[in-house]
Amino acid sequence: MSMFVPEVCQAIIDEYAAEVIACPTTPAEWKEIANEFLVRWNFPHVCGALDGKHVACKCPPNTGSTYYNYEGFFSIVLMALVNADYKFIWLDVGPDGAASDAQIYNECELKEVLQNKTIGFPDPEPLPGDDRNMPYFFVADNAFQLRTDMMKPFPFRNMTVEERILNYRLSRARRVVENAFGIMSQRFQILLSTMQHSPDNVRIIVQACVCLHNLMRIRYPNMNINQVDREDVENETIIPGEWRLGRNMLLDVVNVQGANRATVQGKRQRQYLKHYLNSAAGSVPWQMRMINPRRE
Repeated sequence: MSMFVPEVCQAIIDEYAAEVIACPTTPAEWKEIANEFLVRWNFPHVCGALDGKHVACKCPPNTGSTYYNYEGFFSIVLMALVNADYKFIWLDVGPDGAASDAQIYNECELKEVLQNKTIGFPDPEPLPGDDRNMPYFFVADNAFQLRTDMMKPFPFRNMTVEERILNYRLSRARRVVENAFGIMSQRFQILLSTMQHSPDNVRIIVQACVCLHNLMRIRYPNMNINQVDREDVENETIIPGEWRLGRNMLLDVVNVQGANRATVQGKRQRQYLKHYLNSAAGSVPWQMRMINPRRE
């Protein structure tokens, strides 16, 4: 089994990866993703939700603490960008578990092509109902650097109402990546255990799982709909997806190391987004109720 499992997974990758894991390369393709985020999650100019997850594996020989993460187990990290429909559109499989989200992203190809403007990102355009140009961007959690091309929530201490609304709206868009990992790990439950394979074979298995996850999302888009988080706006509650009810070892990487300072332009852009999402042009009717739920 240790011989043919990696071979079968590699065959799945060779057959399907180019078809089902396609990162946009033109402004029109990125705008299509941004429009889907706007329609489904009410957040404009979002071109993807980014996050990193640990995948547990046995300690490779003679590696010391290279694969040992802050949670206390050995792992590789899967860094992924997800669209509004829980499909993976870019991934970096297999950085060592000791690395943080920020470290992995700062050294990955995605950041490089984003900064040198060869990824085909659209030019800045006004937000719906507004007249000031705003760059397109990814959404992520606090492990990442705040930049004009990467928006993350405000720090949770002493938040104003407007900041809480920005965090709520941004989190609605960002949750798609958490749910994508959750659906995949519940479907392919080898991801819920510690894999007894070499790091290279773990990377092959994980990438095959991503390919099959995307294939299922394309062919059967309504399958596992109850596994994702849902909102009950009438009762002002968020209903956790079924994947959250079981043990899930794909943990968030939150141990940030190295330079991760927010840029001045990123802070200004987040402030403008905050005001926009609290304005008549950018608000949604239920946002105030969702940050101030009724108490029985």
